[in-house]
Amino acid sequence: MGKEPEDTIASRISRVLADRIVRGELAPGARLRQDHIAEEFETSHVPVREAFRRLEAQGLAISEPRRGVRVASFDLAEVREVAEMRAVLEVLALRHAARHLTPAILDAAEDAAREGDAAADVHGWEAANRRFHRLILAPCGMKRLLASIDDLHAASARFLFSAWQSGWEKRTDHDHRAILAALRQGKTDEAAAILQKHVQWIGRGPQPAKTGAAREIFAIVG
Repeated sequence: MGKEPEDTIASRISRVLADRIVRGELAPGARLRQDHIAEEFETSHVPVREAFRRLEAQGLAISEPRRGVRVASFDLAEVREVAEMRAVLEVLALRHAARHLTPAILDAAEDAAREGDAAADVHGWEAANRRFHRLILAPCGMKRLLASIDDLHAASARFLFSAWQSGWEKRTDHDHRAILAALRQGKTDEAAAILQKHVQWIGRGPQPAKTGAAREIFAIVG
C-alpha cells in the first residue's frame, strides 16, 4: 500500500484542525504545535506546515514571529464584516434561486426551521439553521457563490460556538417563517428584505472566563 501524498495529508490535517477551531475545541489564541500535530497524524513537518498555511488563508490561524502558529482571534468588527457579506451574497443567491423553489423544497426548509426551534443546544441549532439557508439558496445553481456562502457560514458557526458553549435556550425563529411565507406567495423582494436583515442580527453571548470573570463574545444569530 503506497504512502499518502503529502498534499492529501495536508488537506486532511487542515480539515480536521479547521473543524476543531470552528467547533471551539481549539480556542482563540491556542498554540498549534507542529511537533504534536505531526505526531498525531504520523507524518513529517512538511504537510503540517502546508496545513498551517491553508488555515492562515482561511483566517483561522495566524503565524507570529518567535511565537509560532496560533488559532486566530476575532472581534466584533470581524463578526460585522461576515454578517454584512452574508447579507449581500445570500440575498443575491435567493433572488436567483426563487424561481426554482418548489413546494417540496420549501416544505423541507420549514422542517429545518422547526428542528432549529426545537434544538436543545447550539450545535443542533446551527446545523438546522445552516440547512434552512442552504435549502432556499442552493437552487440558484451558482457554485462559486454558494461556496463563498458556505465559508461565511463556517465563520458564523465559529463565532456562535465561541459565544454559546453553554446556556443555549430554545428560540422560535420568526424570520424563517416570514421568509418562507413570502416565498410561497411569490414575494421575492419581501423575502430578500427579511433575509437581508435576518443574517445581520448579531447577538451577545456571555461566556465565563477561567478567572471567574465574565467576558462577552458577539455572534451572528441568523
